[in-house]
Amino acid sequence: MGSNFLWAQQKYWVTFEDKPSIQTSPASWCDTPINPSYLQQIESLGPEIICQSKWLNAVSVLLDSAQHETIKALSFVKATEVIDPHLQILSLPESDLSAQPLHYGYALEQINASVLAEKKLNGKGVTIGVIDAGFWKAPRNRYLKELFQKGQVTGYKDFVFDDDPETFFDYRRTSSDAHGTTVLRMIAGKKAGDRQYGMADQATFFLARTDHGDKEFRGEEDYWIAAIEWLDSLGVKLVNTSLGYSIGYDNPKENYKISDMDGKTTMISKAANIAAKERGMLIIVSAGNEGDKESWKILSAPADAEHVLSIGATQRNGLKADYSSIGPQHLPYLKPNLSCYSLYGTSFSAPVITGLAACLWQYKPEATASEIKKALEQSGQLYPFGNNFIGYGVPIAQNALNILDGHSGTDQAMVVSTTKKSFIVEEHLLKETIILFHKKDATNVLKQEAISTTPLRKRLKVRKYKNAQRTTIVSGKSIIEVIWE
Repeated sequence: MGSNFLWAQQKYWVTFEDKPSIQTSPASWCDTPINPSYLQQIESLGPEIICQSKWLNAVSVLLDSAQHETIKALSFVKATEVIDPHLQILSLPESDLSAQPLHYGYALEQINASVLAEKKLNGKGVTIGVIDAGFWKAPRNRYLKELFQKGQVTGYKDFVFDDDPETFFDYRRTSSDAHGTTVLRMIAGKKAGDRQYGMADQATFFLARTDHGDKEFRGEEDYWIAAIEWLDSLGVKLVNTSLGYSIGYDNPKENYKISDMDGKTTMISKAANIAAKERGMLIIVSAGNEGDKESWKILSAPADAEHVLSIGATQRNGLKADYSSIGPQHLPYLKPNLSCYSLYGTSFSAPVITGLAACLWQYKPEATASEIKKALEQSGQLYPFGNNFIGYGVPIAQNALNILDGHSGTDQAMVVSTTKKSFIVEEHLLKETIILFHKKDATNVLKQEAISTTPLRKRLKVRKYKNAQRTTIVSGKSIIEVIWE
């Protein structure tokens, strides 16, 4: 009987009409707790409140159909919404990636990380939140030991399992429990006399588990929202997350639609936008690994949120990695925002950018989250000609530092309009590899390609691609935006 009753329940968001009238500004509205009277009335009807979101003025609860109808009819309830009970881990490894060799050094070379080392920028004084799956064995990981020994992990919380805190790192529930450990290693991993995996090895960290771990039993959206509000309450301004809602659920009816990836439909994207826009947080999100799947291809929520920094992945030559999710064409803003090299998925390109962001914040601690985000975007090697494959491309550390100092971050960018069917790249602009993004408009890519040249080549003829209105030509530090008239 009890089992049948539980099976009939579903998890819902219950959003309330208003809050106690003590707030005086949008910021204090977010800080104002949910009306306790509403919580009491919900609980008096039988359901147990699972998570509360003062930002969204909502709670998550398990309801059967009768309870749902009763609660939906309450005068103070604005709306109810079934929570999709599955959260996809982007780039979820099949085994413990923390025990495998990672080809990570190239990503640091891509972004010119040596400049940060020369300036002794290592994230010192910056606090980073990591929302992920498990952090199994993180204190014993050889690249993270020092982080824990020096007390740089200042707090952690499991939003999925109500465990003794002592089991947070030591108890392995699923094959995915080391995913967060690998992400942390990518942000701050370092071992004396060995390869450095992350740039922010002197930052401090709060860790949050919001995901169950196994692919077929994904974590839940409300846990993520509870975690982001927890980090905000602790004053954390920089957050890395490698989780996202999309498709692939056990029950296909629970899959989101492509049109839902609009930055404002899912609750997680709403919360991410509040965190970024109203709470002054820089949220760095993996774009997703659906780019080579015909049925989906686009990024997941909350990477679709307008004000977060969504990170894709590139190949070594600078082209989009096949698996890296693209930005939906229906968005009025650019997604992803940036990209960098990752062999194992966008879960492990986002931490590279998080480490860079921590170093930038150390360099200019008075900067706001939006200023750091702007510096990162404008430091991208494609800026200002971003596209829905790799955003503004790979951020360059020195460019970002220059931007924070009030200077231009763009190296060599030019726009050329032509009525011809081809454009000639002259010898002085030719590099060993030329990258082309043929676009049907300002941002949406029809085709990408890499062309190898030789030292004896005097020029390169770039032909207009079918239906292309623009082609972005990348040759070293030179960017040429060809507009086909």
